Amino acid sequence: MGFFEKLQQGLERSREALNEIFYFGGEVDESFWEDLEDTLVMGDMGADIALSVSDDLRDLAARKNLKTAPQLRRALAERLSQIFVTPERDPFESTPSCVLFVGINGAGKTTTVGKIASAAHEAGKRVVIGSADTFRAAAIEQLDVWGERAGVPVVKRERGSDPASVCYDVLDEADRTGADLVLIDTAGRLHTSPELMRELAKVVNVTRKRAAKMRAGAMDVYVVLVIDAATGQNGLTQAEEFNEALGLDGIIMTKLDGTAKGGIALAVAQKLHLPIYRAGVGEAIDDLQAFDPLDFCKALVGDSD
Repeated sequence: MGFFEKLQQGLERSREALNEIFYFGGEVDESFWEDLEDTLVMGDMGADIALSVSDDLRDLAARKNLKTAPQLRRALAERLSQIFVTPERDPFESTPSCVLFVGINGAGKTTTVGKIASAAHEAGKRVVIGSADTFRAAAIEQLDVWGERAGVPVVKRERGSDPASVCYDVLDEADRTGADLVLIDTAGRLHTSPELMRELAKVVNVTRKRAAKMRAGAMDVYVVLVIDAATGQNGLTQAEEFNEALGLDGIIMTKLDGTAKGGIALAVAQKLHLPIYRAGVGEAIDDLQAFDPLDFCKALVGDSD
């Protein structure tokens, strides 16, 4: 099963609700538009997007005489895809770059770091991993496994060490070896804890200062939030809090594999104007891919063309 098919499967819950609306036999009437608006709101994308998109689609349908379900699905997918932000630069492909992965516990940060490291190494990039989650022994062990599997060095310190020191060490190693890509896993932080967020801001600041002094020239540092798509509207709250504290550069959306409604990706993109760099639909390395807005929206609404 390919990535798009897995994405379709993962977004089945969203599509089921839309299928009921698009299963009609005659003209598109007023009740259709009301039902569409309600369904979009319930799909975790929020009222603002739902109202705007349904109004735009209604106008488009009138102007272009769109009446069939396939026509309306396609138009809906295209309109939704316009909400997403196109990244100016993909930090995992346009290197050199250093990426700090942040987010709450359980979002999938450590696994995401491992998958990206494996893919980048396979693509011929020189990669270094930093294990700055010094509070959770399992995270260090997990990254060791990923690093060994991918042939990528993992810089770490003993459990309980200052995570900022790990970031400094990993950039020292990257400077010494001329690495293209530095991936740093950080400890899960509750976005509701100001103290923990201040500690994480310190980690980001230390990383930026060291990256500015690389011998080959300053290395750009990106702060990327990993969100579990199944958290729904709470994911938007997380994104807002992390962005306010750290100044996020982008998002990775994980676990789009069965329990997510999918609309949260649209809500985050619209509210914060941040690009989504990657989407994850499963456990395999290939289940994390570059985010394609139109493909995502086609899978979301059931447009198979």
